[in-house]
Amino acid sequence: MQLPELNFEDTFDFQIKRDKDKFFIYDLVRKSWLLLTPEEWVRQHWVHYFHLKKGRNLSSLILEKKLELNGTTKRIDLLVTEKTIPKILVECKAPHIKITEKTFEQIARYNSIIGAEEIILSNGLLHVFAKFSENHYVFSPFAY
Repeated sequence: MQLPELNFEDTFDFQIKRDKDKFFIYDLVRKSWLLLTPEEWVRQHWVHYFHLKKGRNLSSLILEKKLELNGTTKRIDLLVTEKTIPKILVECKAPHIKITEKTFEQIARYNSIIGAEEIILSNGLLHVFAKFSENHYVFSPFAY
């Protein structure tokens, strides 16, 4: 399987295995093998980034948490917490998905429920960083 190189400063040592014609990646947080989809490839880069580069405990990383939004169940990709307080909400897209205003609105809607101070929207190639301040988002260059 040819995986795209993503736009991260560091490279990470992922555990990947093959079972017949499918590939799986080991998730450090959930301690299980997950189907290696393009979106999962991006999510696992963020998990490794926050754990190995930023020193976050695995217990502070919440993956695919269910969330109720306008009567429908959604799932967030990654939430970084500090003492259970939501700090950074990360929405991961596959590398071939363009980052647009519409994709940003998705994470902003999710964050209206979660209440994280910062959000990151990423397709692994482009990372959009915004901080919620005075009732609106302020965009800035990626600063991690």
